[in-house]
Amino acid sequence: MEMSETPMGTVEIAPNVFWVGAKDPNRRLFDGLIPLPHGTSYNAYLIIGSEKTVLIDSVNPGFEDELVDKISQHADPGKIDYIVMNHAEPDHASALMHMLSLAKGAKLVTSAKGKEAAMMYFHVPEDRIMVVDEGSTINLGGKTLKFVDAPWLHWPETMFTYLQEDGVLFPCDFYGSHIAYGEFFADEFGEGHTLELAKLYFAEIMMPFRKPAMKAIEKTKQLNPKVIAPSHGVMYRRPELIVDAYTDWAGEKMRKKVLIAYVSMWGRTEHMVKALREALVHKGIETQVFDLTVTGIGEVAKQLIDSPVVVIGAPTVLGGVHPVAAYAALLTKTLRAPTKYAAVLSSHGWSGGAVRQLGEILGGTKIEMLGVVDAKGPASDDDISKVLQLADDIEKKLNELS
Repeated sequence: MEMSETPMGTVEIAPNVFWVGAKDPNRRLFDGLIPLPHGTSYNAYLIIGSEKTVLIDSVNPGFEDELVDKISQHADPGKIDYIVMNHAEPDHASALMHMLSLAKGAKLVTSAKGKEAAMMYFHVPEDRIMVVDEGSTINLGGKTLKFVDAPWLHWPETMFTYLQEDGVLFPCDFYGSHIAYGEFFADEFGEGHTLELAKLYFAEIMMPFRKPAMKAIEKTKQLNPKVIAPSHGVMYRRPELIVDAYTDWAGEKMRKKVLIAYVSMWGRTEHMVKALREALVHKGIETQVFDLTVTGIGEVAKQLIDSPVVVIGAPTVLGGVHPVAAYAALLTKTLRAPTKYAAVLSSHGWSGGAVRQLGEILGGTKIEMLGVVDAKGPASDDDISKVLQLADDIEKKLNELS
């Protein structure tokens, strides 16, 4: 399938199918939580059939004029027939009313749940909404759209759109990545680098929804698309690259790996962390160690995808766990990481409290606590012996998993 970039910055990804989105290289935070070291993009797509024209998704607030300008290179924005809303989150749907005001005859195409969201969030009139499901198709003239139910990826109203004749799947947030560089396709950007950023994206957005993700992956495989065109980041001309990766990540394919995330005020907790790391490495166990004071929380989230064991190192501060470590523990719980086992390395002076609070944070999960080493003051020889025993226990559990 030949694809080319037009002079105005749009990209033809199939005959009369164009990327018309916006890139936002200066954005550094998403949802007030997710770091964006490479910015992000808001991918929208224009499909021109012999009879009808459709816009797939839209853009973040502030990029409406750019969207209209790009559409105008290929079609009259006022004559768009359909605007598909795969997902109602504002970074993809906030420009809907702007587009509907320009294309006065256009229908908003979305799921039943999407209809509720469009009316609630964007005040789209009910008579301008067309509800579709997996039994629905729209004929554009030589190009046919069908729809795939994909709830909870990552909101309840989410659906995918599939362009049958050209084999292009538009899955909105699913299979996405936060990248705003000049490249449009994974093979241009570098597939290895792409997968690292896609893994980070999966960890922060899709990891809590692994069960619905597996259902969507199977639907994707049944469609066997030629191109996957998500609404963030690069597109895939070799779809198996991202589909196979998602299969591993959503399927909880674990590595023989330990994630150690720690904070240390005076080096006492860090001393135990280093002893544990050395013992694990000596056993041939991959061990990822992150000082939480200098590590982006996104990197920790990415490692959670395939680390069956998480060790949190944290001192007691004013009767509780150090807040930076509390955040890491809460993130593990909130993202519903597939972590099987946990352990705690802690230290305190006149009173403890970190271990108790970490237990409370991780309470209600299925994570099994393997052990706790809580040193009073500098770690004693007995404390280090306990750390080495913890390494033995971790090795045993990892061998049971393999």
